[in-house]
Amino acid sequence: MNAVVIDENDPIMESDFIKEMAKQMRALDGYGTWEGYSNAKLLDPFILTPERKKEIPVVGDPDEETLARMQAFYNAISMLIEKECGQMAVPLLKLSHEGFGRALITVGKLVVMDKTLRDVHRFGFASLSKMKDEADKLLSVAVELIGEHSKVAGL
Repeated sequence: MNAVVIDENDPIMESDFIKEMAKQMRALDGYGTWEGYSNAKLLDPFILTPERKKEIPVVGDPDEETLARMQAFYNAISMLIEKECGQMAVPLLKLSHEGFGRALITVGKLVVMDKTLRDVHRFGFASLSKMKDEADKLLSVAVELIGEHSKVAGL
């Protein structure tokens, strides 16, 4: 990846989701490789501009970095669910080596998010706001489900 496409001064950088994403990415950095990185530089690989997308083959197996980014994305959503409802949210990713599978988030015995995944090797978003919009949508549905089925979520 070449130049960073995320503006560090973008107001979206102050949102709870983006801050949580940065925390999740830093948690993956066991060797301190990203220690001096700004949040914008840290989250930059999530953004697939048309130019970046052209560099990724149409068919391919996901690499470890892409899988880690995907895990961080669903971990961040889980943390925001916990913050919102006060109950533990557990993310689960199950993928084939070819990058097809599912992402689930459970709260108690309740599945609050179930997303079919395909072409995981191309996981990313057109912009930071698109990533936040997707997370907000998933969070909203999850919190609504928890409200509607609080007994199951409490098990």
